[in-house]
Amino acid sequence: MMAKTTPGEFVRQVRQEGAKVTWPTPKETSITSVMVFIMVVIMAIFFLGVDFVLNAGVQWILGFGG
Repeated sequence: MMAKTTPGEFVRQVRQEGAKVTWPTPKETSITSVMVFIMVVIMAIFFLGVDFVLNAGVQWILGFGG
């Protein structure tokens, strides 16, 4: 059975654990954000291309393509 902790003890434990965390620097955060944005753009272009190819293939198979 787990021991009960008081709200004060819980807050103290949370602060202790938070102090152990290695927080990213503002520079690391901005670089990571830019990298995520670049990957989102790359993936959007990739899926746009896949959608275009699949759409053209389905239209060709069904005989509706142009």
